[in-house]
Amino acid sequence: MVKASSSDKNSTPDSPADHESVASGKGRPTPTRKEREAANLRPLVSDDRKEARRQARTQQQAERERARVGMANGEEKYLPLRDRGPQKRFVRDYVDARFSVGEMLVPAMFVVIILTLFPQPEVQVFGLMALWGFFIVAAIDAVMLGLRLRRKITEKFGESRAEKVRWYAAMRSLQLRIMRLPKPQVKRGQFPS
Repeated sequence: MVKASSSDKNSTPDSPADHESVASGKGRPTPTRKEREAANLRPLVSDDRKEARRQARTQQQAERERARVGMANGEEKYLPLRDRGPQKRFVRDYVDARFSVGEMLVPAMFVVIILTLFPQPEVQVFGLMALWGFFIVAAIDAVMLGLRLRRKITEKFGESRAEKVRWYAAMRSLQLRIMRLPKPQVKRGQFPS
């Protein structure tokens, strides 16, 4: 029979030193890589599709509302390409600072529609002639605005930028001030420098 040494006596499972070493561990085996990756997997589409759709729709509505407000306020990142840039901002501010004859085009058309309801042909003809005269005056005003803006933009930004904004200015000057997008950022008479 082999006599047990003093070191063998300390290694019995009932000794308090062994309990401390077992208690200090995490008490379970380390998970494998496969188990960790499986725990991190989530479905691309959630199990509750109605809830996921509702959340996506709510998020899209919030983004669209933010873009709409940003565009109305003239924030550069929300503007469409046709409205971006310092030249276009200058044109918008210049057009919004002045009174354009073209702004009254929609109310004039409304008046002509009312005049055409009268049974007298003289009143109808007068309304149509007045509308054509108004068209001509508005076109002349838009051309004069384009020439003036071309000169001002050439002075401020250089020759290469002047040609691209005349049509933009004419179209903006034909809209009612309250219907323009982006909304006017300047008051009447507050011309940009």
